[in-house]
Order: sequence, then structure tokens, then C-alpha cells
Amino acid sequence: MPASDLSLLIDAAHASGAIARRYWKNSPDFWDKLDGAGPVTEADLEIDRMLTAELRGARPDYGWLSEETEDDAQRLSHEKVFIIDPIDGTRAFIAGERNFSHSLAIAENGRITTAAVFLPMLDKLYVATSGSHALLNDRPITVSSVAIEKANLLAAKPNFETQHWPGGVPPVKRHFRSSLAYRLCLVAEGAFDGMLTLRDTWEWDVAAGSLIAAQAGATVSDTHGGKPAYNNARPMLKGMIAAGPGLHSGLRARLPD
Repeated sequence: MPASDLSLLIDAAHASGAIARRYWKNSPDFWDKLDGAGPVTEADLEIDRMLTAELRGARPDYGWLSEETEDDAQRLSHEKVFIIDPIDGTRAFIAGERNFSHSLAIAENGRITTAAVFLPMLDKLYVATSGSHALLNDRPITVSSVAIEKANLLAAKPNFETQHWPGGVPPVKRHFRSSLAYRLCLVAEGAFDGMLTLRDTWEWDVAAGSLIAAQAGATVSDTHGGKPAYNNARPMLKGMIAAGPGLHSGLRARLPD
């Protein structure tokens, strides 16, 4: 019997972690991509090749969108599409930090239906489907519910520059993790109260984490409050906000429409 989509992603996430462990703190070769797109390592590319073979081999009728694969507009004609980031948080990986992740998702008609985010050095596997509650290592997880004045928010420092907040910079305590997928999962498990990124965001950075956060009870939107849609011709979203419903409303009220 063929594996379910979720089982397929889980197996692929573990296989990605096995490759990453071989390179982690072992001086992997890396270089900067063109157009300021950030660094890439030999580990990213080996994982991408493995995932291409395993996932596309198992689901040849699905489209493919990965940070480390040249984009092919043919994906736009597919009802279901893999959206993959072989290593999310590559800078953290290069620095020998533990909080990089492998982010794997499947979108169907623009909506994420299946997701897995794996942090091999922390042994944390987050999963969700559109019809089930989010899990961390097989345990249900739930977002927090705190007032904005007490919130701990995951975001890069530039997001709190005053020009972004016509309603006033929110009175939150800021924290940072390199991987956007992990930030969304930390919100899902209630370790932090919310996350945001106001700049345009690549789909592969947030596809898996956005479903995990939503299925844990978070409100997830772009910075204008719209519901994210995936597998766009230009695979970018207008930023992302994920938090419990009350905190999400409080953050959105301070941002421009």
C-alpha cells in the first residue's frame, strides 16, 4: 500500500536530517547565491537532490517548488505541489548552531494540506495535516493566549522600525531564531506567543510551518491580514503573522491595511 503524504514527508525529513548531521560542524563548503539570495552549502544541495529523487519518485504527478531547484513554471499546472526548503536557517547551520530545520509541505489548489518540519540536532519533529491537530514528537501542541503587553514575539530587529507601525510599535519582547519554519513551530507549541516577518517571504520558508501553526490554533495571515495562498507564479507572500487570535488582532491593528 502506498505511503500517505504525511508518512512520505516524515520519512523524507528524517533522511534530510541524516545528511545534515554528516555536514554539521564539519566545515561544509558554502557560497553566496546570486542577487543577495543568501548562502547555500553542499549539504543543502545534497538534501535537495535526495528529496527530488524520493518525493518526486513517489508522487510523479505532483509539482515541485524548492529553494535549491531551478524553478519550473510547469508546477503551476499541477493540483498538488511539493514546497520544500532543504535547510531553513542555512546561516545557523554554517555557524554550527542547532536551530536549523528541514521544511517540507504539500499544497493542493493553493492551500497547504500536509506539513513536516524537522530539527535533527534538537530531535524535534513537528507535523500537521489540514484535517488534524498539530503534533510535536507525536504530542498535541497548542498556541498560547496572552495580551499583547505580555507577548514574546519572534522577529528580526528591522521589523520593529517605527515606519512599519502607524498604530505604534507593539509593546512586546522580541526574540530571534534563524529559521522561519522553526519560528512558526515555536508559536505552534506555545513556546513563544507569536512571530512576524514584514518583508516579502519565500513560500518555501513558511509553507510547512504555517499549517502547523494554524492547526495548533494560531491565526496565520500575510501582513495585510489575508489568508496565504501558495504555488504562486512568483513564489512569494506579503510577509507573515502567526499568533493566537487575540494577539494577532492586536498586531494587525497597528499595521497598515
